[in-house]
Amino acid sequence: MMTMEWLPHDVVEAEILGRLPVRSLMRFKCVSKQWKSTIESRSFQERQLKHQQSGGGRDPDVLMVSASADESLRTLVLGSSSSVKIPTPWDKEKATTSYLVSNNSCDGLVCLYHPFKSGYVVNPATRWHRPLPLCQLQQLMVTQGKAYLEKDHGIFKPGFGKDIISSTYKPVWLYNSSEIGLDNATTCEVFDFSTNAWRYVTPSAPYRVVGIADSVFVDGSLHWFTDCEEETKILAFDLHTEAFQVISCKAPFPANSHPYAIVLCNLDNCLCVSHMKWPDQVIWSFNSGNKTWDKLYSIDLVMTSMLYNSPKLCAFRPLALLNAKKKKKKKDNKMILKKDKMMKKQKKKKNLLFYDSMRSRYLMIHDPETDPDDFTFEAECMGFLVCYFQTLISI
Repeated sequence: MMTMEWLPHDVVEAEILGRLPVRSLMRFKCVSKQWKSTIESRSFQERQLKHQQSGGGRDPDVLMVSASADESLRTLVLGSSSSVKIPTPWDKEKATTSYLVSNNSCDGLVCLYHPFKSGYVVNPATRWHRPLPLCQLQQLMVTQGKAYLEKDHGIFKPGFGKDIISSTYKPVWLYNSSEIGLDNATTCEVFDFSTNAWRYVTPSAPYRVVGIADSVFVDGSLHWFTDCEEETKILAFDLHTEAFQVISCKAPFPANSHPYAIVLCNLDNCLCVSHMKWPDQVIWSFNSGNKTWDKLYSIDLVMTSMLYNSPKLCAFRPLALLNAKKKKKKKDNKMILKKDKMMKKQKKKKNLLFYDSMRSRYLMIHDPETDPDDFTFEAECMGFLVCYFQTLISI
């Protein structure tokens, strides 16, 4: 019988370690110095990341960032009946700070922030964390205190993404300038992990942005809605060149949409917009090739509001596309078999995971084939949600 010591290490690494969950890998670092060195190597971590994102059709986990400092962070494996609390060793104030979270994860990392306090880039799976010093905007908010809030400037939100050319991660603050006495339309600050400092990007974006809206990271760029009345424009910031460009195209949603009725999101690495216009909410996907918007999903708001007693005050927030569960075939039904053959030719749409960010009580799944929406998890208040894959990545 073959023992572990007879197996070449490259076989152990590729066929055993590379397939294990993060929790097991963290424990197995103490097996030997070689295993520890392998698990902590960047090359292995990147292979493990790719396996998590593409292997076996596994769906992402859901991170819940509570508005209550007592609850802090919880994680949910889809299909589970309960979430699990995540320790927050980075919170030296003993759970007295309630953080917000940027709109998306990136390679298993999330960006936690607070308007007046230092933020963190965190790996929820390994508990790794790195603090972020205050940017210039945050320092201004701290200095002005209540006076800043009374001026109704709005609370701008940082974006978080990755330069896909150099594989460097970048938190970004983009905010309108006139309210704080600057001349340009916007001011952009990017955090450099190599210097542990924020720096300005010039020239900044030529259009003002919608302050209360989240940015979204897609394929190497961060995106924002511009504050333009005449036409819907989306601003893209390339994290490699650090240059802005405006995506100006004929959009199927009006330019004067209420900020709470329209949401930017990333679904399967595609730039998408979720637009609420009673009695429906439609999710559109941007086709970068021909510069058009394709309709992906339509949610019946009347039915959904009745099922969950949830009046629609803002658009549902899409989180991810899920792999639909396979259904059993009926061998004695020729019509079913014929339909199955037709379905093989047409790629089946994935299920849509979404939630009501206003009440944050239900996590729901929309099946485009059956139409009715079903909730997969319920809590008194889940907080702010973001999907992520469990990885070993750190910075």
